Amino acid sequence: MSVERKSFKDTGIRLLKKGQKGIIHAIFSRFGIIILLFFLQVILLLAGLIWFQSFMSELFFGGLALGLFVSIYILNTQSDPSAKLTWVILVMALPVFGTLLYLYTEFEVGHRSLRDRIGKIVDSTKEKIPQEQEVLEAFREKDKGAAAIGHYLRRVGCFPVFDRTEVSYLPIGEDTFDEMLLQLEKARHFIFLEYFIIDEGIMWGKILEILAKKVKEGVDVRVIYDGTNEFTTLPRNYPKLLKELGIKCKVFAPLSPFVSTHYNYRDHRKIMVIDGNTAFTGGINFADRYINRETVHGHWKDTAVMLKGKAVRGFTLMFLQMWNISEKEEKFDPYLSFPSLPPENTNGFVIPYGDCPLDKDKVGEMVYIDILNRAKNYVHIMTPYLILDGEMETAIRFAAERGVEVKIILPGVPDKLAPYSLAKSHYSALLDSGVKIYEYTPGFIHAKSFVADDIEAVVGTINLDYRSLYHHFECAAYCYETACITDIEKDFQETLEKSIEITKKTIWKNYPWLRPVSFFVKIIAPLL
Repeated sequence: MSVERKSFKDTGIRLLKKGQKGIIHAIFSRFGIIILLFFLQVILLLAGLIWFQSFMSELFFGGLALGLFVSIYILNTQSDPSAKLTWVILVMALPVFGTLLYLYTEFEVGHRSLRDRIGKIVDSTKEKIPQEQEVLEAFREKDKGAAAIGHYLRRVGCFPVFDRTEVSYLPIGEDTFDEMLLQLEKARHFIFLEYFIIDEGIMWGKILEILAKKVKEGVDVRVIYDGTNEFTTLPRNYPKLLKELGIKCKVFAPLSPFVSTHYNYRDHRKIMVIDGNTAFTGGINFADRYINRETVHGHWKDTAVMLKGKAVRGFTLMFLQMWNISEKEEKFDPYLSFPSLPPENTNGFVIPYGDCPLDKDKVGEMVYIDILNRAKNYVHIMTPYLILDGEMETAIRFAAERGVEVKIILPGVPDKLAPYSLAKSHYSALLDSGVKIYEYTPGFIHAKSFVADDIEAVVGTINLDYRSLYHHFECAAYCYETACITDIEKDFQETLEKSIEITKKTIWKNYPWLRPVSFFVKIIAPLL
């Protein structure tokens, strides 16, 4: 069957409608809040100049006192040190604007109920998938250091260590798409999809055709996507359009006419679960650029993993936790009890895990740092963004300084200039410590992967930036001695051959004008 856009009408499936950017987006986004507070301060300052000219010294010293008081308070919080520095600079430079913005984020306007609801769900499901003690003991016998990360992940959520799971590495979006179509056709009971981006085109159109067909066959099909889609790719009534096809759909943090820090926390996860025995995760969303049917920033390099076996239950639970946020009655069974059909003759251990921005645990960052701290020979990283806090930068540099080969592949063609300039601002310090940095010359790297010492790896949705490590819902699969480790390292080496090594002389070679920009943007990096 042809997958051209006309074929969607032929199958009775409705074409998607593009979302709209505009004044609504600007007003109710984080950007809108910043602009609003900025103009509020301008108005207040003008009012002070006009009406209180005789009290200018009092206003000046009052603002100075306010900035000093708030700065002292910030320095005594448990926030990330980089974020503290940003807030102090902002508050001292613009006391009214900075204080109001800080209070807006600190008081968690609009997402306290979400935080409480998610906390309740996580607490009530911590034992939904019991840890098989013999599996954990076998992991400890193999490697006590690596097994300790299993203990940590079990403490922060229901993320057990699994064996008897086959993990297949998919090195490019086109391969992932083909495999997804193949596995979706096999669905007999349920299909769960949770994705950050859904956009009209060949990729989503073909998947939608299969989903609509499966609904008619009696398969339970559910879709969650992030509310940012309403700004750019999907109409607000898209859940209703999917409902007409029999597909259940929910939007995480949809647009609403209320100012809220809710918009700062996005569902960046990518999860596909089929019948409880097959799962996908990785960097790939449902848009044509991820399979190179649309060229935006050169060749789009992305990766994913497909799991078959016991560990799929971990991704099933993560999806259901998110689905049940808005449900009056939480329902996890029978989906967690579907037979996992473990493959025979599989090796190694797998831990599916997630990260929630509404608790105090920086799970994604801690797993990455743990790998860096335990590595003996090498750590090879692919990431689209490099906006590091002090802890992550120290861990990367320390690994290189103690003789571990640390290599990082980043995009050669940027998708956004501000993050690109921020990434380059870290290059010099990393290079000084012996880290090798490369840029992918054919285009944009969107893969998020760590592989170390030929024995362990992480593939998922977690970028090396503040958005992923602090502000997004994320997920990944940790693998130890699984067969896919060799494939991940092989793909890294093949990608390396298409990349150019960066030296201190070539950091700003193609974008010299970004260097001064990076100095200023770095000040507000934790807020981006």
